[in-house]
Amino acid sequence: MAKYKNIYESWKKNPINFWKNLSRDIDWSTKPSKILDDKKAPFYRWFPGATLNTSYNAIDRHVIAGKGEQDAIIYDSPITNVKRKISYLELQYQVSQFAGALLKQGVQKGDRVIIYMPMIPEAIVSMLACARIGAVHSVVFGGFASNELAIRIDDCKPKVIISASCGHEPNRIIEYKPLLNKAIEIAKHKVNKCIIFQRETLKAELDINQDIDWYDAIKDVPLADPIEVSANDPLYILYTSGTTGKPKGVVRDNGGHAVSLKWSMKNIYNVEAGDVYWAASDIGWVVGHSYIVYAPL
Repeated sequence: MAKYKNIYESWKKNPINFWKNLSRDIDWSTKPSKILDDKKAPFYRWFPGATLNTSYNAIDRHVIAGKGEQDAIIYDSPITNVKRKISYLELQYQVSQFAGALLKQGVQKGDRVIIYMPMIPEAIVSMLACARIGAVHSVVFGGFASNELAIRIDDCKPKVIISASCGHEPNRIIEYKPLLNKAIEIAKHKVNKCIIFQRETLKAELDINQDIDWYDAIKDVPLADPIEVSANDPLYILYTSGTTGKPKGVVRDNGGHAVSLKWSMKNIYNVEAGDVYWAASDIGWVVGHSYIVYAPL
């Protein structure tokens, strides 16, 4: 409690200086010269003028620091009995490769990409690949049916949708492709392409005019380097559940998100570099975004 009190008092005494000091834990392309722009309160802008790349902070800087062989992701599925460990070096390659695939499909900085996938490593790769090229990902919970997906397609207007052939539940296999096809049929907005990850247990039938197999998409593409984005450029859009009406898209920016999550891992969860961290969530929800993907990396 004494430590918490000291942190609280430090923040209370000078909030701007508090976050200025914490921003030094992030690798910036252009370091912040100003911490907070409050001219249009309550629409605050953190670290205006600064630039960074969230994917670089999650992956590349660890490789540069000599931690490339360290596990970045441990995947352990009790349903499929598949276990995988992905090092930072492997993750860097996979993310750079898939980011290159997105660029090949015409995805550019600021474009939206919907990710409608089960809890598999390729979903995390997709998120980080979007961040790498400045695209805005919108993960849609894999348990949502076609209508819910269609609502989100029409709202965020993605250029590409990334999905999988199926998901696994304890007593059944859920086919994603028919749900995706129906959502695309319902939605007014039409996407350019769908990239489909084919799982071994069930292969989906692909539409040659609409769909691309994951492995075909990444074949022979140049690896994509991380690009600079503004601290206030959007990292992702995540929708509320819609229980009180139409789902609302919540936008998180890059800079403030990176600084606050970096701080929280140490000061809220007491997690250090090299520790293994597990979160009982889903990447379709904000806890999954924050504490399955971005904060631990």
